[in-house]
Order: sequence, then structure tokens, then C-alpha cells
Amino acid sequence: MSFKIKITFVLIITVCFSAFSQLKNKPELNEAFMDMGFGIFIHWSLDSQLGSVISHSMVGASEDYVKRYMEELPKTFYPDKFDPDEWARLFKLTGAEYVVFTTKHHNGFCMWDTKTTDFNIMNTPYGKDITAELFTALRKHGLKVGVYFSPEDFSFLNKQGELISRNSMMSQITENVELLEYDKKQVKELVTNYGQIDVIFFDAFKTGPIVQYVHSLDPNIVVTRGEMKTPEQKIPDGAMPGPWETCMTMGTQWAYKPTNEVYKSGKELINKLIEIRAKGGNFLMNVGPKPNGEIPIEQEERLREIALWMFMNNESVKNVRTLPNVIKEGDLWFTKAKDENTVYVFVPNEQEWFKGKRRLFYTEKLRTTKETEISVLGQNDLVVEYSPNNIPTSRFTQRNHNVEISITRAQRVYNDKIWPNKVVVKLTNIEFVE
Repeated sequence: MSFKIKITFVLIITVCFSAFSQLKNKPELNEAFMDMGFGIFIHWSLDSQLGSVISHSMVGASEDYVKRYMEELPKTFYPDKFDPDEWARLFKLTGAEYVVFTTKHHNGFCMWDTKTTDFNIMNTPYGKDITAELFTALRKHGLKVGVYFSPEDFSFLNKQGELISRNSMMSQITENVELLEYDKKQVKELVTNYGQIDVIFFDAFKTGPIVQYVHSLDPNIVVTRGEMKTPEQKIPDGAMPGPWETCMTMGTQWAYKPTNEVYKSGKELINKLIEIRAKGGNFLMNVGPKPNGEIPIEQEERLREIALWMFMNNESVKNVRTLPNVIKEGDLWFTKAKDENTVYVFVPNEQEWFKGKRRLFYTEKLRTTKETEISVLGQNDLVVEYSPNNIPTSRFTQRNHNVEISITRAQRVYNDKIWPNKVVVKLTNIEFVE
């Protein structure tokens, strides 16, 4: 075989391989994503004025409904109480590391100053670029910036004369070339005009072309949905190799639901965060702002309960991984520090556990060493307020078949001296029992 023929053959093979190769998240970015652990999801669009499910009310709707949705709702969308700095400060307080914002949901309404369509925030009484305002505030407070973007677009389908549906072939960018090119223009605006985007969540049944496009635009963006498993409203039964992310609402609906809503308690949400981290995933917890831009008080209450818990226990959630031998043992959940032989044990804290009371817990899955130390996150183990004779030192005893953990909930968190959420025990220099 001549040299020229060899070169030609190599070039052909290279081109063919490139055509079938896939751009992926960088491994180091996936690792950094797994370190973060907790993020805030924001579902917000012009139909928050109605309190309906976001976007999906357009599917199966009459022509009159769709026309008024697209022409009348923008005229009354006026979030004059929107304070991006207040949002960012609250989200930062919760211990969240990143925030994912619905720049465009399936309805096609753009929450930024786009040149691709008039169906956007600039053509409302508010008339300001909400996306730009929010992203600036998030970066100011040290939060990573995430974009939710729907490649499926009901307003675009309507203009094409297509039936508004998520199940039709034309709703997918793999079949609708015009829609794909439209989406590319919008994604390029978001990626190039709004500073560094850290995370993108593509919400569609078919995302391959747009995922590849964003990787080609900026390889430093982590693609979640479209690139990794993102269970919605559920937690996997067991550990999954990372990265992965559960997204979940506080109540029953993603967008603001002013009536007939039932919220999870703060305790439930904290327990879900613990379970997700013990299983190796990230928790993307949703907020649905009111149409005037305020976060509903029911949601703020839960955010602040999480903030209090995270203020004491954030090291057990951030930069952690699953244990090699156990996720849960009885009522105990576990995480492990990413780069240290340190284990965090989440112990149940029921209503009857008053401040100053000592309780015992047992695990057969850990073994202590001569270097093992124990502490309770958030407290100094030196004093119980108003109880000078109560010494709350944390202790452990290594037995033949298990470890006895003896701790006192010494920190006063609520006035009534009862704290309903899990206490976290930190054990260093631990061995794992098969």
C-alpha cells in the first residue's frame, strides 16, 4: 500500500469515527457537579398568573384558549415584586450550590431578551430581562448558574400550523429541522450573551442534536437532562453511579399553584436530600414563584427550615459520596467525605428527643480505629444551656459485632428545645465492614 493511499485511508476512518463520536460532559466537571449535592430549580412563566400547570394546558386546548394564552397573558404578566438579589440570598442560605432557571418551558415563552421571537419577557408590562437580572444576582452570591431549556416549543409548533402535542413527531428536534435551527439560535443567545453558564437541563424526549450543539459551543457546561439520569419526582431504590440528579417539587406542581396545593414538610424535604446524597445523587428542589415575582410563603418557610439544617450540617451533604458497603442501616443513613476516611451518620431526631437528652445508636457496618474521633455537627459537645451538670460529650464504643454511638443533642435550635430533623454524627478514620 502506497503512502498516499495509507494517508487517505486514515483520513476516511477519522472522518467516519468523528461522525459517530459523541461529545460528553468532561469527567472533571461531572465530579464537581457531584460535589455540589443540592440545587434549586425554578419553574416560572407567564401562566403562573392562572395557577395552572406550566405550559401543558396548551395541549388539547381550543384555538381560542391558545390564542388568548399567547396574546393576552403577556399583556398582564407584571412581576413587579421580583427581587433577584433577595432570591439569590435566600438560595445561598439554603446551602444550594447551583440554581437552574426556566429560561423557556414547553410553551415557548422566553424569559430573556431574545431576537428570535416576540413571545418573550420584553413584550410584557415588566419589560426587563429577568434572566439577565437573575444570573447577575446568582453570580454575585457565589451560586452556579443553570439554564432549563425546552427544545419542544408549543408556540413554534402553532406558528407552523402543527398540532400542539409532545407526542407528535414534529414536536421533536430530530424530526423538525426548522425547530432545531430555531432552538440553536436561542441556545446560542443564552450561552454567549449571559456570561458563563455552568449547567443546562434540556427537557425533551429527543435532545441529542441540541446536547451536541451546546457541547460544541462551550465544553465547560455540564448537561444534566440529556446527558445523565434525572429521575423526576422520585428517588431511585438504591445507589446509582454518578452523576445523577433527582428533581422534585415541594408540593404537587412545578409552577405556582395558589389553591388546592399540598406541600411536603420541611422535614420530608430534608430527609429526601439525605436519601439522595446517600445514594450518590444531587437533589434539585423546585421553587414556583408567584406571578408578581415573590416566592410563596409556604415555599419560603421550607427553604428556611432547610437553611437552618444545612447551616449546621452542610459538610455531610457537600463533597460526599456513597459508602462502599452500605447506604442505610435501620433508621441510619450514611455519606462519606469524598477525599477523606470520614463518615457522616444521619440519626433520627423524633419529637420526644429534647435538648440535653442522651441517646444510643448502633451500626454493624462500621468499625472504629485507634484514630477514630466522634462529634455531632453544629455543636461543641461542651455545654447544654441551663444544665451546667450535663456534659454532652459524644462517645463511641467498639464492640465485637457493632459500634455503639452515644450522643446528646446539646444545641438549642428552637425555643421549645425540640428539633424534629435529623442529627448528624461525624466519625473519622473509620473502617468498613462487609
